[in-house]
Amino acid sequence: MFRKILIANRGEIACRIIKTAKKMGIATVAVYSDADADALHVEMADEAIHLGPPAAAQSYLLIDKIVAACKETGAEAVHPGYGFLSERAAFANALKEAGIVFIGPNPRAIEAMGDKIESKKFASAAKVSVVPGYLGVIESPEEAVKIAKDIGYPVMLKASAGGGGKGMRVAFTDAEVIEGFTRARSEAASSFGDDRVFVEKFIVNPRHIEIQVLGDKHGNVIHLNERECSIQRRNQKVIEEAPSPLLDDATRAEMGAQAVALAKAVDYDSAGTVEFVAGQDKSFYFLEMNTRLQVEHPVTELITGIDLVEQMIRVAAGEPLQLKQQNVKINGWAVESRIYAEDPTRNFLPSIGRLVKYRPPAEKKEGGITVRNDTGVTEGREISIHYDPMIAKLVTHAPDRLQAIVAQADALDRFVIDGIRHNIPFLSSLMQSARWRSGNLSTGFIAEEYPEGFSAPAPTGDVAWTLAAVATMMDHIGNARKRQISGQLMNGRPVEFTRDRVCMLGDDRFDVNIEEQGEALVVRFAEGDNRAHRVTSHWRPGQELFVGDVDGRTVYVQARPILNGYELSHQGVSIPARVYTQREAELVALMPKKKDAGASKHLLCPMPGLVKTVDVVEGQEVKAGEALCMVEAMKMENVLRAERDVTIKKILAKPGDSLAVDAVIMEFA
Repeated sequence: MFRKILIANRGEIACRIIKTAKKMGIATVAVYSDADADALHVEMADEAIHLGPPAAAQSYLLIDKIVAACKETGAEAVHPGYGFLSERAAFANALKEAGIVFIGPNPRAIEAMGDKIESKKFASAAKVSVVPGYLGVIESPEEAVKIAKDIGYPVMLKASAGGGGKGMRVAFTDAEVIEGFTRARSEAASSFGDDRVFVEKFIVNPRHIEIQVLGDKHGNVIHLNERECSIQRRNQKVIEEAPSPLLDDATRAEMGAQAVALAKAVDYDSAGTVEFVAGQDKSFYFLEMNTRLQVEHPVTELITGIDLVEQMIRVAAGEPLQLKQQNVKINGWAVESRIYAEDPTRNFLPSIGRLVKYRPPAEKKEGGITVRNDTGVTEGREISIHYDPMIAKLVTHAPDRLQAIVAQADALDRFVIDGIRHNIPFLSSLMQSARWRSGNLSTGFIAEEYPEGFSAPAPTGDVAWTLAAVATMMDHIGNARKRQISGQLMNGRPVEFTRDRVCMLGDDRFDVNIEEQGEALVVRFAEGDNRAHRVTSHWRPGQELFVGDVDGRTVYVQARPILNGYELSHQGVSIPARVYTQREAELVALMPKKKDAGASKHLLCPMPGLVKTVDVVEGQEVKAGEALCMVEAMKMENVLRAERDVTIKKILAKPGDSLAVDAVIMEFA
């Protein structure tokens, strides 16, 4: 077994690998760029080597520097994680020439399966079912249009060397093919240094299901069942689960057998994933094989009890697999949410800055429920513009799917992040979706369920009553605290607080009556809900998370102070809550409302980023929906479009400019 390994990656996956290495008694070496000098993975490792500037092309993608770091520290093997150099055969070969073991598959397997075009040719030759498409290199948008027409719309344009949803576009028309080809090619060149794009048939209402495979250097290959990754946005996975709610035992066995056959055909000798696009009728077609560890591997680990990183290290060290196919079982259900630094209310634009608060739910195994949080950050650290916006992967495991979803929803409610925008409100809302809970999934789920984009829903039904009861309890606790302040005394007697109060959730009014019963507060609503809600909690003012019991059910509500109240967040709902006396409520109702200032006459940069293109000129009349410019941030190209018909008055930014958030790009007449 290795004595020391180097992790050629950063962030949560580097931390994840270090944890397993330490468990195995293996020393670890981290590598880092200038931007990651104080990163968590650097802190966790036994040693750390500086690579260079923040840009990945000048640090994490430099093969010679990684090899040099291994020689300097005496690392015997390298785990590449995912992304960066993980699927570069040249990297595996360079390590081999230097006498260093690559903790991943052999270079031949990487070459055969790592290129999307070549892998489809290989799969076709191996009699694996593939999606209809054109696998040759496409030289121009016009050629792409001709091919798309021959295949039949809709089609998918995909970067040959792509991954992570980058370099992918769906097109339904000739015009969309032309724009999609240009954008996919540009993103591919920027992210992977390879601008080849191919076209394939886009399966309508598809599901994305993948099979985890594991092979050794002695010819043994098994599969560890499937993961469903259909909940995607811009072709990037957002929520994953294992197993899939679609598959039956027969389909699972057939997909697994096909994945194993493909892996054996290339002498696969590590952990890898064979991805399929599946129809709602359980038909399936090969998409690609990822010759690396997947982001979503934790859900497989939780339902099988198998540490995939440990297996990769043991296989790389030459050990034969101790696992047999018949011993791989499915135990319960696991759900994973990707926590991203992005603003879901602004079309998921990236967000960067300091994590002023970072308080994830505690990792634990209790009552048949497991909560796991794979992360690469800690409170006080920065989210950088230079890398992927992932903050953490929150995973829950339970005996069945619904329990895993409920556990995930509760864990998201307990996940406190401040200082940057993040997608937890969106994930929390999605967990409440009846369609999601029913398992009626497709890769178009998010676009179909949120056609106008995401905005926090208004509280209704039990959620509204719960939040009103919680707000009333918080106000009551605050009042009890005020009674202890000397200024609250009248002639030596404490102030008596009225039992009849008004709770405002946004603009919605709830007239309530409160009664103390020991440590509990009984909240009764004047109308609409005849129940007496019994609330208990040890919450104190200043705590950002309210944990309490409402009618025998534990609830978690995030509470951020605002003027005269709190912003409450729960199950995807975010709403200002204020509790008044009857007289205060009458006076508040008389206060004038602030009027909307109207549409802006400026195009502001929605995130820190680099201006790639400016698509208009001064004096040009632009229709709503037309492209104004493109800004690149966190490895994604974001096209900014006109929200209304405008005339361009002045352009203040040019291609190549690096802009801060809310910097003015152009003015409208």
